[in-house]
Amino acid sequence: MNIKRIVTLIIKELIGIWRDPKSRMTLLVPPVIQLVVFTFAATLDVKNVSMGVLNLDRGEQGFELVQRFRGSPTFKHIQYLESEKEIPHFLDTQKGLMVLHIDQMFSRNLDAGKPATVQLILDGRKSNTAQIVQGYAVNIVSTFSADVMVTEQDPMQNAILVPRNWFNPNLLYYWFNIPSLVVTLSMVTCLVITSISVARERELGTFDQLLVSPLLPFEVLLGKLSAGIIVGMLEGCLMLVCGIFIFLVPFTGSLLLFLLSLFVFICSISGVGLFLSSMSSTQQQAMLGTFVFMVPSILLSGFATPVENMPVWLQHVSAIIPLRYMLIISKGIFLKAMPANIVFSNLWPMALIACFTFPTAALHFRRKIQ
Repeated sequence: MNIKRIVTLIIKELIGIWRDPKSRMTLLVPPVIQLVVFTFAATLDVKNVSMGVLNLDRGEQGFELVQRFRGSPTFKHIQYLESEKEIPHFLDTQKGLMVLHIDQMFSRNLDAGKPATVQLILDGRKSNTAQIVQGYAVNIVSTFSADVMVTEQDPMQNAILVPRNWFNPNLLYYWFNIPSLVVTLSMVTCLVITSISVARERELGTFDQLLVSPLLPFEVLLGKLSAGIIVGMLEGCLMLVCGIFIFLVPFTGSLLLFLLSLFVFICSISGVGLFLSSMSSTQQQAMLGTFVFMVPSILLSGFATPVENMPVWLQHVSAIIPLRYMLIISKGIFLKAMPANIVFSNLWPMALIACFTFPTAALHFRRKIQ
């Protein structure tokens, strides 16, 4: 193996990627745009909710409860209804997600010390959002009820719940989202670059020139893998800088551990990309293969939904996906200074996957050129 020849091939690959204006734009612009868009769009935070209010109670207590909802940052658009007949049309036409129904005896029952009920009617078509909104609404009603008990000098419970959120005190969703996007977008970029590397050579007619050059097949493979790894690492570092200095997400852990984990992760992904590239005759086929691998990887990695919520057999399938382990490491190092022993417990599965994908890609690559 000649190191000088491999370095020359790596430089050739990097120049080829950077020289093409489309490839250059693909490396720089879309990942940054995706980071910005996904940070604010791919969120489970529920804000600016539209709701309806049917207040049949004309007393002070009913008015006070409605004002609590008006003052909440969650409910920004409130439409007042006149009768119960308007509720089905309001929800069916999706003018709002929830209706607060206060009956005519609400204030009287509270003033008399009797139980008073309100009804929350939610649009179940958006099940996840409805559950979150219901939690907000129940919290407002519970706070109102506690204040009424104090005003009426009713006995209060001695136990008081004081919630505290570790690692993300203000429950900012993008603090959770950006560490995941840093590694996910790095995976996408690395996968695209490595998957089209051999296919691009075939389309341009330069692949045969590599075969007749002094480069050995193993050196060609190593050069193309190294170029993809370098691009993936640079992309990951760019996303990391954007997350820390633009979105101000705290980075509490070890930078060295993060870069080491990112390197092992990119290595495991590069092997998959080169395997797809060696199977493809055109760049279009390579891109389709990338899409086939990438979508299940993201869905099963725990990026959108927790792995623990999946069926048991799918949890076993997700164990062979490198992104699953890198998401744990990234969020842990970003937000809670994950110690080295926990990092390495998630690092060795990625290293094992890399040790499998590299020889598999090399074997298939060697068969294709013989």
